[in-house]
Amino acid sequence: MREDGDRKTPKARSGLRIGVLTLQGDYAAHARALARLGVEAVGVRRPADLEGLHGLILPGGESSALLRLMQRWSFLEALRSFSAGGGALFGTCAGLILLAREVRGIEQPCLGLLDVAVERNSYGRQRESFAVPLAVPVLGAAPFDAVFIRAPRVVALGPGAAALASYGESPVLVRNGRVLGASFHPELTEDARLLAYFLDRIVSRGAPA
Repeated sequence: MREDGDRKTPKARSGLRIGVLTLQGDYAAHARALARLGVEAVGVRRPADLEGLHGLILPGGESSALLRLMQRWSFLEALRSFSAGGGALFGTCAGLILLAREVRGIEQPCLGLLDVAVERNSYGRQRESFAVPLAVPVLGAAPFDAVFIRAPRVVALGPGAAALASYGESPVLVRNGRVLGASFHPELTEDARLLAYFLDRIVSRGAPA
């Protein structure tokens, strides 16, 4: 079922500056999703581009490739500083991996801003991608069509994180204060409710989950 979220742009969104990390991955789809909600995406390619942003989306892609590029430009410390200064973060798929406190089964640095442990590609390879109607209570009664592509699995949830949705026994949407992480790709559906939740409940107000 398609749900577009708010059809009228709330005044609170009008002044938002939301970045999308454009180093690698499906950042263009996130920019289009933001545009549907009346928010212009700011491309972020260097740490200096974080200046003046209220929130940042870390898109899906290949987490190892993303990390190489991020380490080249000292992005990890810049993102930790951005978060510590009140900036909101939303990581999808590979973005969730980057935000996690631990990646199991492989030596890989991560930001440690989302109190979860994850396993990479835990839902299968590219050809095993799938979409499921997902119950997400914070978005209302209608299910959200979640698209999983080489998705990470949340295998441990720390005390700082809250699961907002689960698939089977595993959390797939997790919030840790002003940090949100999804195992799936919300930008690949026309349902704007999850992005609207990030903008209105986390970026604009920072309300508890």
